[in-house]
Amino acid sequence: MKAFVCHLLLAVLTGAGVCTAQTGDQETIDLQTLMQGVQQWAQSNLDTNVLDALPEMDERTAQNLFIEFEKRYQGEFVIDLAALRNTAQTVLPLLQGSEDTQPYAAWLATQMDYLDVADELRIEVPPPGTNAVTTNAQPVMTNPSPQREREVWEKKVSVRQLPAGAKDYVPELKPVFTAQKVPPELVWVAEVESGFDRRARSPSGAAGLFQLMPDTAKRYGLSLFPFDERYQPEPSATASAQYLKSLYERFHDWRLALAAYNSGEGTVQKLLARYKTQSYDDIATHLPAETQMYVPRVEATLLKREGAKLEQLPAPQ
Repeated sequence: MKAFVCHLLLAVLTGAGVCTAQTGDQETIDLQTLMQGVQQWAQSNLDTNVLDALPEMDERTAQNLFIEFEKRYQGEFVIDLAALRNTAQTVLPLLQGSEDTQPYAAWLATQMDYLDVADELRIEVPPPGTNAVTTNAQPVMTNPSPQREREVWEKKVSVRQLPAGAKDYVPELKPVFTAQKVPPELVWVAEVESGFDRRARSPSGAAGLFQLMPDTAKRYGLSLFPFDERYQPEPSATASAQYLKSLYERFHDWRLALAAYNSGEGTVQKLLARYKTQSYDDIATHLPAETQMYVPRVEATLLKREGAKLEQLPAPQ
């Protein structure tokens, strides 16, 4: 099994141009650097416990899907996610069919809207090369504008049924956000992150209602051992609210705070510096593909569930 995973990771990293060196006109692989890259990637981005839980006959399909999610979520173009839709639809019932893999199924179920929207946007965005004026023109691919993303997500979320867990968790957790001086409407981040299924776990290791990564959870005082507090509603909500408050205090904008919640503070800060702006819309199409859809999805969810506009939420007190 480990050999199989390493083989897949080598193929992914090599195909992505990682850990390579140029020798003359030929590209060669530095094996030592490549193996270090594989190990670092696996430790940072893949929860290897998911492998043990997968049915053996379906391991290859599911593993490929998880790796492709990581690649395309961190990629540049939103419409690239559409290619994962059919495979995800095949893998989801397999994960749902086993008690051991249901946490990953809960996570994957929340991702299906991303794939549906990417597929819808794919129809609007010409593939590379189709909009070239002459045979010498370079193929151009673009991302949907932030406004178009908001329109698509408002339409998508407007017909979304209330998740089963929301009836219990929202009244319980709104006071947690209020206690942290954060707008209580932001409790609906949990719908986007986990569908209010506290079992949810991503292949990269994020867990719980608010999909906190281990380092973030520990930063805000959660214990991961012997019991993982990310799976407990109130502690995870407290940590999420504290994290969102910290991000707002850094970026002074809820859209930027949510972008950082999803992609990391460093990613957002670098883009703001590169484009000399403090506006989310100015960097939106340059964010990782997942984040480009995550922020407007949260916006649309707040509008649907609370009638609240994200940009009008008050700053933390």
